[in-house]
Amino acid sequence: MFENLLNEDQKKVRDETRDFVKSIPRQMILDMDADIIQFPKEFLQEAGKRNLMGCRYPKKWGGRGMDWVSTCMVMEEVGVLGYIFACTFGVGAELVCDAIILHGNDAQKAKYVSPLLAGDIFAAECLTEPRGGSDFFGTTTMAKDMGDHFLLNGQKRFIVGGQGADFFLVYARTDPDAAPHEGISCFIVDKTKGVDSQYLYGLMGCRGGGAARMVFKDVIVPKENLLGELNQGVKIFNTMMIPERLGTAAMTIGAAAPAVDVATGYTSKRKAFGKSVAQFQGVSFQVAEAVTLLDAARAMIYTTARAVDEGIDDKQIRRLVSQSKKFVTESCQKAANNAMQVMGGIGYTNIYPVERIIRDLRLASIWTGTNEVMSMIIATEWYKQYWLEKGQGKIRDTETDAAEAYAVDEKIFE
Repeated sequence: MFENLLNEDQKKVRDETRDFVKSIPRQMILDMDADIIQFPKEFLQEAGKRNLMGCRYPKKWGGRGMDWVSTCMVMEEVGVLGYIFACTFGVGAELVCDAIILHGNDAQKAKYVSPLLAGDIFAAECLTEPRGGSDFFGTTTMAKDMGDHFLLNGQKRFIVGGQGADFFLVYARTDPDAAPHEGISCFIVDKTKGVDSQYLYGLMGCRGGGAARMVFKDVIVPKENLLGELNQGVKIFNTMMIPERLGTAAMTIGAAAPAVDVATGYTSKRKAFGKSVAQFQGVSFQVAEAVTLLDAARAMIYTTARAVDEGIDDKQIRRLVSQSKKFVTESCQKAANNAMQVMGGIGYTNIYPVERIIRDLRLASIWTGTNEVMSMIIATEWYKQYWLEKGQGKIRDTETDAAEAYAVDEKIFE
């Protein structure tokens, strides 16, 4: 954690979060990884009691009125327990709540946000469908306007918290004749008749988070549960990409750090050829690289969080968040792999938690938008920014800073 980036109030919440993390029993972590616990309700209830969820939301609705830097700090600390703990913590308190806070009315906030942040109810976000994940706007889930209610039909899959949630944030097509970006709406769907949660995935890691297939069959959704405007789900989706991806990146740091800690302790104590293996550069340099990657990841996360807090240009935020998600998740995976490498064979066993950490972290570069999608966004927004600034004369034309910059017939582009 970068102490210099936190004020006294943030340090206080950081310490509260650390106390909470230390209070979670070891057996809960083991039982979740073994799929004995399918959804950690007790964990979320305790987080709610301690007022740790949704710290950036207004106090009126159960938050603490803080900012994105504070949120990233909390998510990093919660991630120390394991990636899936931060996933379940963030899906309800940082994703679903974010959508309702930004786009909902006071009645929706009172009914869903306040009790969720208190740990009294649980929520899940439903984006991915059987036919595709990254192709969000190709959704085939339908919500038909029946006059006094909507009739919802369709399926979503890989829904973290699907097993255990009391309500769901569901995107569905409401105008089948409109362009893909213009005919989707967002709904708050209570777990009621016709809502079926099927917990069936054998996951490589991140177990115990209730990742389920959701089946909606003739579900009656009251008109008052439409979130935002009809056919304007794209507006909600776009704003949710910040907590989706920035939150994911922040918690990845917390989940990877314990692997480096364990490796540091192990290599300090483990001896070979008459001295600790940490004294061999082949070992210590890998630990050094892991530590550097984690700190570089933190630097990117907190810089991006500050940019979001200060409300800079949306296009630049879109690029920074995508860069953060890609760089941080891949850096953390590399750091954890280094930790296993320097521990040798024992790191590949469940004598130490490093093998579980690596299994869990593999999800980080896949969910909330694959890192390939992040690269597409980064490239698109960077090229736009480059030509915009070049056209406005904001940057030096460094292309001419070469001895033969004006050589005839050398710069051929077609």
